[in-house]
Amino acid sequence: MKALYKPGPQPGLELTDRPEPQAGPADVKIRVLATGICGTDLHIQAWDASAQSMLVTPLVPGHEFYGEVVEVGEDVREVRVGDRVSGEGHIVCGMCRNCRAGRRQMCINVVSVGVQRDGAFAEYVVIPEANAWVHHDPSVTPELGAIFDPFGNAVHTALSFPLVGEDVLITGAGPIGLMAISVARHAGARKIAITDVSAQRLDLARQMGADLAVDVSRMTVAEAQRELGMLEGFDVGFEMSGRPAALQGMIENMNHGGRIALLGLPAEAAEMDWGKVVTHMLTLKGIYGREMFETWYAMSAMLSSNPVLRRHVASVVTDVLPAERWEEGFAVARSGTGGKVVLDWSGV
Repeated sequence: MKALYKPGPQPGLELTDRPEPQAGPADVKIRVLATGICGTDLHIQAWDASAQSMLVTPLVPGHEFYGEVVEVGEDVREVRVGDRVSGEGHIVCGMCRNCRAGRRQMCINVVSVGVQRDGAFAEYVVIPEANAWVHHDPSVTPELGAIFDPFGNAVHTALSFPLVGEDVLITGAGPIGLMAISVARHAGARKIAITDVSAQRLDLARQMGADLAVDVSRMTVAEAQRELGMLEGFDVGFEMSGRPAALQGMIENMNHGGRIALLGLPAEAAEMDWGKVVTHMLTLKGIYGREMFETWYAMSAMLSSNPVLRRHVASVVTDVLPAERWEEGFAVARSGTGGKVVLDWSGV
């Protein structure tokens, strides 16, 4: 099969021939139709410190995908050949304390598809049956199905705290931050502000329904509050950028008792005003991945019941390229100016 491959611990990827993966007794084999390019994949291509700390090579990367089941193992009970599926990329041990208590997203022995085992930048990928998500609405396209993983991140982050009537600040208008706008609106938020420095991404944020898209190179968050007519600070924050300055700015603009969900991974150490965290009684919650599988049910239900949200989430995909043009796709994703980039593997 054709696959994007990292042969060893060095920068770069190559589109080459690799052996097809074989399904074990409890596995399903999927013909990949579409894959999303994630920030993690950009780290893997660059072979930076982040990739070096988490990657096992040689490796086929890619963990955001949608495809058709072509083979099932002898112990598979529910998934059938012909099912169209997305994949939960975190494969858990099932035996640690968190797994046995039903908190699988907190597994201490998690193995990630496309990071510690071969992933979906290929014609075929193999995952355990339990990780295949079959419950798609008929309206879900391959491109939308391929971004269920990051959409799940947005849903997990946005639903971490009650949102009805709350004022929400999102820092970082990347694809996940953009999707979080629609989720927050669906969940009953009052005012939603989002920050970035990319004019294109801020335009996308306005199209997604943000009340205010803030270019932080021109306007402070405090000024944004006044423009929104807010008398107090933000009630809930979603930190999506991974930038220390964005987190500190969020902390400075939260109401007393504010709650912050942190999804962005900082590339450098972050200094924070811990005194304000204490005196303002703020809650900070780290988010990693999705709740398995409550988040998957929630996002499927939202997409099937809310056509506007479905249209907005689908519009986050701004570029779809044939897999053979993967280098162009990675360059577009790395530019940080648009939405989600998806590679089409159907013609490979």
